[in-house]
Amino acid sequence: MSALPDPLAAAPPRALPFRTALGYWLKLGFISFGGPAGQIAMMHAELVERRRWISEQRFLHALNYCMLLPGPEATQLAVYIGWLLHRTGGGIAAGILFVLPSLLILIALSWVYMAWGHLPAIAGIMNGIKPAVVAIVLGAAWRIGSRTIRNWLLAAIAAGAFIAIALLALPFPFIVLAAALAGLAGGRLRPALFQLGGAHAASSTSYGPALIDDDTPTPPHARFSWAGLARVTLVGCGLGLAAWLLLAALYGPSGALARMGWFFTKAALMTFGGAYAVLPYVVQGAVEHYGWLSAGQMIDGLALGETTPGPLIMIVAFVGFVGGWTHALFGQDALFAAGAAGAAVATLFTFLPSFVFILAGGPLVESTRGDVRMTAPLTAISAAVVGVIASLAVFFGEQVFMAAGRPHWQAIAIGLAASIALLRYKVGTIPLILACAAAGLVLSYWHV
Repeated sequence: MSALPDPLAAAPPRALPFRTALGYWLKLGFISFGGPAGQIAMMHAELVERRRWISEQRFLHALNYCMLLPGPEATQLAVYIGWLLHRTGGGIAAGILFVLPSLLILIALSWVYMAWGHLPAIAGIMNGIKPAVVAIVLGAAWRIGSRTIRNWLLAAIAAGAFIAIALLALPFPFIVLAAALAGLAGGRLRPALFQLGGAHAASSTSYGPALIDDDTPTPPHARFSWAGLARVTLVGCGLGLAAWLLLAALYGPSGALARMGWFFTKAALMTFGGAYAVLPYVVQGAVEHYGWLSAGQMIDGLALGETTPGPLIMIVAFVGFVGGWTHALFGQDALFAAGAAGAAVATLFTFLPSFVFILAGGPLVESTRGDVRMTAPLTAISAAVVGVIASLAVFFGEQVFMAAGRPHWQAIAIGLAASIALLRYKVGTIPLILACAAAGLVLSYWHV
Protein backbone atom coordinates (compact mmCIF):
# COMPACT_ATOMS: atom_id res chain seq x y z
CA MET A 1 0.00 0.00 0.00
CA SER A 2 1.31 3.47 -0.82
CA ALA A 3 0.01 6.76 0.46
CA LEU A 4 1.32 10.18 -0.47
CA PRO A 5 0.02 13.04 1.67
CA ASP A 6 -0.28 15.45 -1.28
CA PRO A 7 1.17 16.06 -4.78
CA LEU A 8 4.10 17.96 -3.30
CA ALA A 9 5.14 14.81 -1.44
CA ALA A 10 7.00 13.69 -4.56
CA ALA A 11 9.77 16.11 -3.55
CA PRO A 12 11.66 15.96 -0.25
CA PRO A 13 11.08 18.78 2.26
CA ARG A 14 13.30 21.84 2.10
CA ALA A 15 16.22 22.34 4.45
CA LEU A 16 14.95 22.56 8.01
CA PRO A 17 15.72 25.80 9.91
CA PHE A 18 16.89 25.28 13.47
CA ARG A 19 14.21 27.70 14.71
CA THR A 20 11.45 25.57 13.18
CA ALA A 21 12.78 22.46 14.90
CA LEU A 22 12.96 24.29 18.25
CA GLY A 23 9.32 25.32 17.90
CA TYR A 24 8.26 21.73 17.28
CA TRP A 25 10.21 20.27 20.22
CA LEU A 26 8.75 22.88 22.57
CA LYS A 27 5.23 22.18 21.28
CA LEU A 28 5.79 18.45 21.77
CA GLY A 29 6.83 19.07 25.36
CA PHE A 30 3.43 20.64 26.09
CA ILE A 31 1.27 18.05 24.28
CA SER A 32 3.16 14.80 24.92
CA PHE A 33 0.49 12.99 26.93
CA GLY A 34 -0.02 9.23 26.95
CA GLY A 35 3.32 7.99 28.23
CA PRO A 36 6.21 6.80 26.03
CA ALA A 37 3.99 4.83 23.65
CA GLY A 38 1.76 7.83 23.01
CA GLN A 39 4.72 10.20 22.72
CA ILE A 40 6.50 7.97 20.20
CA ALA A 41 3.28 7.67 18.21
CA MET A 42 2.95 11.48 18.20
CA MET A 43 6.51 11.89 16.92
CA HIS A 44 5.95 9.32 14.21
CA ALA A 45 2.72 10.97 13.03
CA GLU A 46 4.34 14.40 12.91
CA LEU A 47 7.96 13.77 11.89
CA VAL A 48 7.51 10.76 9.57
CA GLU A 49 4.00 11.11 8.19
CA ARG A 50 3.26 14.84 8.03
CA ARG A 51 6.49 16.84 8.04
CA ARG A 52 8.71 14.07 6.55
CA TRP A 53 11.81 15.18 8.43
CA ILE A 54 12.92 11.54 8.75
CA SER A 55 11.94 8.34 6.95
CA GLU A 56 10.12 5.39 8.48
CA GLN A 57 13.16 3.12 8.47
CA ARG A 58 15.52 5.73 9.94
CA PHE A 59 12.91 6.51 12.63
CA LEU A 60 12.53 2.81 13.56
CA HIS A 61 16.30 2.30 13.55
CA ALA A 62 16.69 5.11 16.07
CA LEU A 63 13.72 3.88 18.11
CA ASN A 64 15.14 0.36 18.39
CA TYR A 65 18.36 1.75 19.87
CA CYS A 66 16.46 3.93 22.36
CA MET A 67 14.37 0.93 23.43
CA LEU A 68 17.59 -0.90 24.28
CA LEU A 69 18.85 1.83 26.62
CA PRO A 70 17.95 2.51 30.24
CA GLY A 71 16.03 5.75 30.58
CA PRO A 72 12.96 7.38 28.99
CA GLU A 73 12.93 6.15 25.39
CA ALA A 74 10.68 8.92 24.03
CA THR A 75 13.03 11.60 25.37
CA GLN A 76 16.02 9.74 23.97
CA LEU A 77 14.32 9.45 20.58
CA ALA A 78 13.74 13.22 20.54
CA VAL A 79 17.42 13.78 21.39
CA TYR A 80 18.49 11.33 18.66
CA ILE A 81 16.39 12.92 15.92
CA GLY A 82 17.33 16.45 17.05
CA TRP A 83 21.00 15.44 16.96
CA LEU A 84 20.67 13.85 13.53
CA LEU A 85 19.02 16.99 12.17
CA HIS A 86 21.10 19.72 13.84
CA ARG A 87 24.20 18.20 15.42
CA THR A 88 24.91 18.17 19.17
CA GLY A 89 23.16 21.47 19.82
CA GLY A 90 20.02 20.15 18.13
CA GLY A 91 19.99 17.02 20.25
CA ILE A 92 20.50 18.91 23.51
CA ALA A 93 17.82 21.47 22.60
CA ALA A 94 15.33 18.76 21.59
CA GLY A 95 15.79 16.89 24.86
CA ILE A 96 15.60 19.99 27.06
CA LEU A 97 12.52 21.41 25.34
CA PHE A 98 10.82 18.01 25.48
CA VAL A 99 11.30 17.81 29.26
CA LEU A 100 11.15 21.48 30.36
CA PRO A 101 7.36 22.03 30.10
CA SER A 102 6.71 18.91 32.15
CA LEU A 103 9.19 20.04 34.81
CA LEU A 104 7.61 23.50 35.10
CA ILE A 105 4.07 22.07 35.20
CA LEU A 106 4.98 19.51 37.87
CA ILE A 107 6.71 22.16 39.99
CA ALA A 108 3.54 24.26 39.86
CA LEU A 109 1.24 21.30 40.62
CA SER A 110 3.52 20.09 43.41
CA TRP A 111 3.44 23.57 44.96
CA VAL A 112 -0.36 23.60 44.89
CA TYR A 113 -0.41 20.06 46.29
CA MET A 114 1.89 20.87 49.20
CA ALA A 115 0.49 24.33 49.96
CA TRP A 116 -3.26 23.79 49.67
CA GLY A 117 -3.89 20.06 49.52
CA HIS A 118 -6.64 18.51 47.42
CA LEU A 119 -9.90 19.93 46.16
CA PRO A 120 -12.88 17.52 46.05
CA ALA A 121 -13.28 18.03 42.30
CA ILE A 122 -9.73 16.76 41.63
CA ALA A 123 -10.69 13.15 42.43
CA GLY A 124 -13.48 13.23 39.84
CA ILE A 125 -11.18 14.70 37.19
CA MET A 126 -8.53 12.04 37.91
CA ASN A 127 -11.14 9.27 37.70
CA GLY A 128 -12.01 10.49 34.20
CA ILE A 129 -8.42 10.86 32.99
CA LYS A 130 -7.15 7.44 34.10
CA PRO A 131 -9.40 5.43 31.70
CA ALA A 132 -8.27 7.76 28.91
CA VAL A 133 -4.64 6.93 29.73
CA VAL A 134 -5.46 3.21 29.38
CA ALA A 135 -7.01 3.86 25.96
CA ILE A 136 -4.05 5.97 24.85
CA VAL A 137 -1.49 3.33 25.83
CA LEU A 138 -3.51 0.54 24.22
CA GLY A 139 -4.02 2.54 21.01
CA ALA A 140 -0.36 3.48 20.79
CA ALA A 141 0.70 -0.13 21.33
CA TRP A 142 -1.56 -1.16 18.46
CA ARG A 143 -0.20 1.57 16.20
CA ILE A 144 3.46 0.86 16.94
CA GLY A 145 2.93 -2.89 16.74
CA SER A 146 1.29 -2.60 13.34
CA ARG A 147 4.48 -0.99 12.04
CA THR A 148 7.00 -3.12 13.91
CA ILE A 149 5.51 -6.64 13.83
CA ARG A 150 5.60 -7.62 10.17
CA ASN A 151 5.87 -11.41 10.38
CA TRP A 152 5.13 -14.43 12.55
CA LEU A 153 8.52 -14.50 14.27
CA LEU A 154 8.36 -10.91 15.50
CA ALA A 155 4.77 -11.57 16.61
CA ALA A 156 6.01 -14.56 18.59
CA ILE A 157 8.69 -12.45 20.24
CA ALA A 158 6.08 -9.82 21.19
CA ALA A 159 3.75 -12.48 22.59
CA GLY A 160 6.58 -14.09 24.51
CA ALA A 161 7.53 -10.73 26.03
CA PHE A 162 3.91 -10.13 27.06
CA ILE A 163 3.70 -13.53 28.78
CA ALA A 164 7.11 -13.09 30.41
CA ILE A 165 6.31 -9.75 32.05
CA ALA A 166 2.54 -10.01 32.59
CA LEU A 167 2.23 -13.63 33.75
CA LEU A 168 5.73 -14.70 34.81
CA ALA A 169 6.79 -11.30 36.23
CA LEU A 170 10.29 -11.64 34.76
CA PRO A 171 12.56 -8.59 35.03
CA PHE A 172 12.55 -6.35 31.97
CA PRO A 173 16.38 -6.49 31.50
CA PHE A 174 16.04 -10.28 31.17
CA ILE A 175 13.37 -9.84 28.49
CA VAL A 176 15.56 -7.35 26.60
CA LEU A 177 18.52 -9.73 26.75
CA ALA A 178 16.44 -12.69 25.57
CA ALA A 179 15.01 -10.68 22.66
CA ALA A 180 18.47 -9.44 21.68
CA LEU A 181 19.83 -13.01 21.67
CA ALA A 182 16.85 -14.16 19.58
CA GLY A 183 17.51 -11.36 17.11
CA LEU A 184 21.24 -12.11 17.05
CA ALA A 185 20.55 -15.74 16.14
CA GLY A 186 17.68 -14.91 13.79
CA GLY A 187 19.70 -12.28 11.96
CA ARG A 188 22.10 -15.02 10.90
CA LEU A 189 19.61 -17.85 10.33
CA ARG A 190 16.59 -15.95 8.89
CA PRO A 191 17.83 -12.41 8.09
CA ALA A 192 14.83 -11.57 5.87
CA LEU A 193 12.54 -11.72 8.90
CA PHE A 194 14.57 -9.08 10.73
CA GLN A 195 14.85 -6.43 8.04
CA LEU A 196 13.39 -3.11 9.18
CA GLY A 197 9.75 -3.43 8.26
CA GLY A 198 10.04 -7.24 8.31
CA ALA A 199 9.57 -9.65 5.47
CA HIS A 200 6.91 -7.44 3.93
CA ALA A 201 8.89 -4.23 3.92
CA ALA A 202 8.00 -3.57 0.32
CA SER A 203 4.35 -3.24 1.22
CA SER A 204 4.89 -0.76 4.07
CA THR A 205 3.28 2.65 3.87
CA SER A 206 5.25 5.34 2.05
CA TYR A 207 4.83 9.00 2.98
CA GLY A 208 7.04 10.37 0.23
CA PRO A 209 10.71 11.39 0.24
CA ALA A 210 12.00 12.57 3.61
CA LEU A 211 14.61 15.14 4.55
CA ILE A 212 16.62 12.28 6.12
CA ASP A 213 15.59 9.42 3.84
CA ASP A 214 16.50 5.73 3.78
CA ASP A 215 19.39 6.35 1.38
CA THR A 216 20.48 9.74 2.72
CA PRO A 217 24.22 9.53 3.53
CA THR A 218 25.17 9.77 7.18
CA PRO A 219 26.02 13.44 7.88
CA PRO A 220 29.62 14.17 8.90
CA HIS A 221 28.78 14.87 12.54
CA ALA A 222 27.05 11.47 12.85
CA ARG A 223 29.98 9.39 11.60
CA PHE A 224 31.50 7.08 14.18
CA SER A 225 34.98 7.44 15.64
CA TRP A 226 36.45 6.10 18.84
CA ALA A 227 37.85 9.54 19.66
CA GLY A 228 34.38 11.08 19.37
CA LEU A 229 32.86 8.37 21.54
CA ALA A 230 35.49 8.94 24.25
CA ARG A 231 35.19 12.74 24.06
CA VAL A 232 31.41 12.87 24.45
CA THR A 233 31.43 10.25 27.22
CA LEU A 234 34.09 12.10 29.21
CA VAL A 235 32.35 15.47 28.81
CA GLY A 236 28.97 14.08 29.83
CA CYS A 237 30.28 12.19 32.85
CA GLY A 238 32.41 15.20 33.78
CA LEU A 239 29.38 17.49 33.78
CA GLY A 240 27.47 15.11 36.04
CA LEU A 241 30.41 14.78 38.43
CA ALA A 242 30.95 18.55 38.50
CA ALA A 243 27.27 19.16 39.30
CA TRP A 244 27.37 16.64 42.15
CA LEU A 245 30.62 18.06 43.56
CA LEU A 246 29.07 21.55 43.51
CA LEU A 247 26.06 20.31 45.50
CA ALA A 248 28.35 18.47 47.92
CA ALA A 249 30.51 21.59 48.39
CA LEU A 250 27.52 23.89 48.99
CA TYR A 251 25.31 21.63 51.13
CA GLY A 252 27.56 18.77 52.20
CA PRO A 253 27.95 15.29 50.66
CA SER A 254 25.35 13.95 53.07
CA GLY A 255 22.91 16.79 52.33
CA ALA A 256 19.56 16.03 50.74
CA LEU A 257 20.41 17.59 47.35
CA ALA A 258 23.70 15.68 46.99
CA ARG A 259 21.96 12.46 48.01
CA MET A 260 19.22 13.13 45.46
CA GLY A 261 21.83 13.58 42.75
CA TRP A 262 23.50 10.25 43.47
CA PHE A 263 20.23 8.38 44.04
CA PHE A 264 18.55 9.54 40.82
CA THR A 265 21.69 8.82 38.78
CA LYS A 266 21.46 5.20 39.96
CA ALA A 267 17.72 5.16 39.25
CA ALA A 268 18.32 6.45 35.70
CA LEU A 269 20.70 3.58 34.98
CA MET A 270 18.07 1.05 36.11
CA THR A 271 15.16 2.43 34.10
CA PHE A 272 14.78 -0.44 31.64
CA GLY A 273 11.22 -0.78 30.39
CA GLY A 274 9.98 2.66 31.37
CA ALA A 275 9.11 4.37 34.61
CA TYR A 276 7.01 1.57 36.05
CA ALA A 277 9.97 -0.79 35.95
CA VAL A 278 12.01 1.48 38.23
CA LEU A 279 9.22 2.76 40.50
CA PRO A 280 9.76 0.03 43.14
CA TYR A 281 13.39 1.15 43.45
CA VAL A 282 12.33 4.82 43.74
CA VAL A 283 9.73 3.98 46.38
CA GLN A 284 12.22 1.94 48.37
CA GLY A 285 14.81 4.72 48.36
CA ALA A 286 12.73 7.90 48.46
CA VAL A 287 10.00 6.66 50.84
CA GLU A 288 11.54 3.98 53.02
CA HIS A 289 15.24 4.89 53.15
CA TYR A 290 15.50 8.68 52.84
CA GLY A 291 11.97 9.63 53.92
CA TRP A 292 11.63 12.37 51.32
CA LEU A 293 7.89 11.68 51.05
CA SER A 294 5.24 9.26 52.29
CA ALA A 295 3.78 6.29 50.44
CA GLY A 296 0.49 8.16 50.05
CA GLN A 297 2.27 11.16 48.57
CA MET A 298 4.09 8.85 46.17
CA ILE A 299 0.76 7.52 44.87
CA ASP A 300 -0.55 11.06 44.44
CA GLY A 301 2.62 11.97 42.57
CA LEU A 302 2.15 9.02 40.23
CA ALA A 303 -1.37 10.24 39.43
CA LEU A 304 0.03 13.68 38.59
CA GLY A 305 2.72 12.10 36.43
CA GLU A 306 0.12 10.11 34.50
CA THR A 307 -1.93 13.19 33.70
CA THR A 308 0.74 15.73 32.76
CA PRO A 309 2.73 15.92 29.53
CA GLY A 310 6.22 14.52 29.30
CA PRO A 311 7.77 11.18 30.28
CA LEU A 312 6.22 9.42 33.26
CA ILE A 313 9.65 9.19 34.89
CA MET A 314 9.16 12.94 35.51
CA ILE A 315 7.52 11.77 38.72
CA VAL A 316 11.06 12.18 40.06
CA ALA A 317 10.48 15.95 39.90
CA PHE A 318 7.52 15.52 42.27
CA VAL A 319 9.65 13.34 44.58
CA GLY A 320 12.42 15.95 44.56
CA PHE A 321 10.00 18.82 45.17
CA VAL A 322 8.25 17.14 48.10
CA GLY A 323 11.60 16.04 49.52
CA GLY A 324 13.03 19.55 49.36
CA TRP A 325 9.85 21.09 50.80
CA THR A 326 9.47 18.50 53.60
CA HIS A 327 13.08 18.87 54.73
CA ALA A 328 12.89 22.70 54.48
CA LEU A 329 16.34 22.73 52.87
CA PHE A 330 16.55 26.54 52.80
CA GLY A 331 14.48 27.25 55.91
CA GLN A 332 10.77 27.57 56.62
CA ASP A 333 10.53 30.86 54.71
CA ALA A 334 11.79 29.37 51.44
CA LEU A 335 9.84 26.15 51.06
CA PHE A 336 9.00 26.72 47.40
CA ALA A 337 12.65 27.43 46.54
CA ALA A 338 13.69 24.23 48.34
CA GLY A 339 11.06 22.22 46.49
CA ALA A 340 12.00 23.70 43.11
CA ALA A 341 15.69 22.98 43.78
CA GLY A 342 14.88 19.37 44.68
CA ALA A 343 12.79 18.96 41.52
CA ALA A 344 15.55 20.45 39.33
CA VAL A 345 18.26 18.24 40.87
CA ALA A 346 16.17 15.09 40.52
CA THR A 347 15.41 15.91 36.87
CA LEU A 348 19.01 16.81 35.97
CA PHE A 349 20.54 13.61 37.32
CA THR A 350 17.74 11.41 35.95
CA PHE A 351 18.02 12.69 32.37
CA LEU A 352 21.74 13.46 31.98
CA PRO A 353 22.66 9.79 31.30
CA SER A 354 20.13 9.72 28.43
CA PHE A 355 21.85 12.63 26.69
CA VAL A 356 25.23 10.91 27.08
CA PHE A 357 23.91 7.59 25.74
CA ILE A 358 22.50 9.22 22.60
CA LEU A 359 25.21 11.75 21.79
CA ALA A 360 27.99 9.24 22.43
CA GLY A 361 26.35 6.13 20.97
CA GLY A 362 24.38 7.67 18.10
CA PRO A 363 27.28 7.58 15.60
CA LEU A 364 27.87 3.91 16.36
CA VAL A 365 24.19 3.16 15.76
CA GLU A 366 24.24 5.08 12.48
CA SER A 367 27.22 3.03 11.34
CA THR A 368 25.21 -0.20 11.73
CA ARG A 369 22.41 0.94 9.41
CA GLY A 370 21.88 -1.59 6.64
CA ASP A 371 23.80 -4.39 8.39
CA VAL A 372 21.03 -6.82 9.34
CA ARG A 373 23.36 -8.76 11.62
CA MET A 374 23.70 -5.62 13.74
CA THR A 375 20.12 -4.37 13.43
CA ALA A 376 18.36 -7.73 13.98
CA PRO A 377 18.83 -7.66 17.80
CA LEU A 378 17.38 -4.13 17.89
CA THR A 379 14.45 -5.18 15.70
CA ALA A 380 13.74 -8.11 18.04
CA ILE A 381 13.91 -5.81 21.07
CA SER A 382 11.47 -3.43 19.40
CA ALA A 383 9.03 -6.32 18.91
CA ALA A 384 9.45 -7.40 22.53
CA VAL A 385 8.72 -3.88 23.75
CA VAL A 386 5.38 -3.98 21.90
CA GLY A 387 4.43 -6.91 24.13
CA VAL A 388 5.65 -5.02 27.20
CA ILE A 389 3.57 -1.96 26.28
CA ALA A 390 0.52 -4.20 25.84
CA SER A 391 1.14 -5.63 29.31
CA LEU A 392 1.29 -2.08 30.66
CA ALA A 393 -2.16 -1.41 29.20
CA VAL A 394 -3.42 -4.56 30.95
CA PHE A 395 -1.82 -3.45 34.22
CA PHE A 396 -3.42 0.00 33.94
CA GLY A 397 -6.74 -1.59 33.10
CA GLU A 398 -6.67 -3.79 36.20
CA GLN A 399 -5.93 -0.79 38.42
CA VAL A 400 -8.51 1.51 36.83
CA PHE A 401 -11.38 -0.81 35.84
CA MET A 402 -11.24 -3.27 38.76
CA ALA A 403 -10.85 -0.91 41.71
CA ALA A 404 -11.02 -2.72 45.07
CA GLY A 405 -11.58 -6.04 43.28
CA ARG A 406 -14.90 -5.15 41.69
CA PRO A 407 -15.84 -3.60 38.32
CA HIS A 408 -15.71 0.19 38.21
CA TRP A 409 -18.49 0.74 35.67
CA GLN A 410 -17.97 4.48 35.26
CA ALA A 411 -14.31 3.94 34.42
CA ILE A 412 -15.18 1.08 32.04
CA ALA A 413 -17.69 3.28 30.20
CA ILE A 414 -15.24 6.17 29.90
CA GLY A 415 -12.43 3.83 28.79
CA LEU A 416 -14.61 2.17 26.15
CA ALA A 417 -15.74 5.53 24.78
CA ALA A 418 -12.15 6.81 24.78
CA SER A 419 -10.92 3.72 22.92
CA ILE A 420 -13.59 4.10 20.23
CA ALA A 421 -12.86 7.82 19.87
CA LEU A 422 -9.13 7.19 19.60
CA LEU A 423 -9.04 4.12 17.37
CA ARG A 424 -12.15 4.58 15.25
CA TYR A 425 -12.49 8.36 14.95
CA LYS A 426 -8.81 9.34 15.44
CA VAL A 427 -9.60 11.95 18.09
CA GLY A 428 -6.50 13.86 19.24
CA THR A 429 -4.89 13.17 22.59
CA ILE A 430 -5.56 16.55 24.21
CA PRO A 431 -9.29 16.74 23.24
CA LEU A 432 -9.67 13.15 24.43
CA ILE A 433 -8.12 13.85 27.84
CA LEU A 434 -10.14 17.05 28.30
CA ALA A 435 -13.39 15.28 27.40
CA CYS A 436 -12.67 12.37 29.75
CA ALA A 437 -11.70 14.76 32.55
CA ALA A 438 -15.02 16.58 32.11
CA ALA A 439 -16.90 13.26 32.06
CA GLY A 440 -15.18 12.13 35.24
CA LEU A 441 -16.04 15.40 36.96
CA VAL A 442 -19.70 15.14 35.96
CA LEU A 443 -19.99 11.44 36.85
CA SER A 444 -18.38 12.04 40.25
CA TYR A 445 -21.74 13.47 41.38
CA TRP A 446 -23.46 10.14 40.66
CA HIS A 447 -22.55 6.96 42.48
CA VAL A 448 -22.85 3.73 40.54
